Amino acid sequence: MKVYRDLSGEITPGTAATIGIFDGVHLAHKQIITRLKELSLEKGCESLLVTLWPHPRYVLNKDADSLKLLTTLDEKLCLLETAGLQNVLLIPFDAQFASTSFDKFIKRIIVDKLRARHLVVGFNHQFGRDRQGNFDSLKLLAEKNNIELEQMPKIMVGEQRVSSSVIRNQISTGEIVTANKLLGYEYILTGKIVHGNKVGRKLGFPTANIEVAELYKLIPADGVYAIEAIFGNTRLKGMLNIGTRPTIDNRGIKVIEANFFNFEGNLYNTFITIKFHKRIREEIKFESAEKLVEQIQNDKQTIINYFNTIK
Repeated sequence: MKVYRDLSGEITPGTAATIGIFDGVHLAHKQIITRLKELSLEKGCESLLVTLWPHPRYVLNKDADSLKLLTTLDEKLCLLETAGLQNVLLIPFDAQFASTSFDKFIKRIIVDKLRARHLVVGFNHQFGRDRQGNFDSLKLLAEKNNIELEQMPKIMVGEQRVSSSVIRNQISTGEIVTANKLLGYEYILTGKIVHGNKVGRKLGFPTANIEVAELYKLIPADGVYAIEAIFGNTRLKGMLNIGTRPTIDNRGIKVIEANFFNFEGNLYNTFITIKFHKRIREEIKFESAEKLVEQIQNDKQTIINYFNTIK
């Protein structure tokens, strides 16, 4: 997949394109990407996704403090490549670009720069300054510029609509299983393993403390999770706790720490990807360290049993 990080260079023209934020690259996004791939084969062109970075709400300060994203930029690009896209255009979003009207954006970039022949959007497409670029306004511009326009239907999983905001809410409340169904994959978190206070080792469950550098990344709700960890060519199953460890630490500092099954080794400064499978329980303050250890042993067995059932 070729990634263009601004508008300065030559970009593949005559594409089947789409426009959007694509946070999470979930099932509804993949529906659009699948259609782009079909069009590129039918029409003899390439697929192209146009997106903005950073997220406009961070630049415009519209409830930016409350917005956490499902994917970092690197995670999103990796998911888009895995989905089979040929090209991605990242447009740097700043205050100046924010003032661009939707029709000028389409004319300057989609028509003049990309010379797009086909455009595919989601069922609730809104884009541009003040979100003026809805499907109806886009349809008028597409007809004027000889662009074939398609709008994909709404995607439902059971009674739940697939959207980034819905998935964010599920993850924020610990409903990882539901979120994963809407994503189409296990929610991921990437970070670096750093030194902790080694309390887990003293309890008989050595843990790897995971530091997530991107402050905008959505961290799941506090609790204990069944996880898989990926680093290099190694994949491990394990359990992960998010929280303040109230039984053994009264500082109230939130940590993310994982215990990997059947593994011994030094992972400090290793970059790791965590795949969340299921939330086992909430974080609880126990009356003693002994009671905590007993519960951790039960958690481990619960998670082992879970993974045995999904083989």
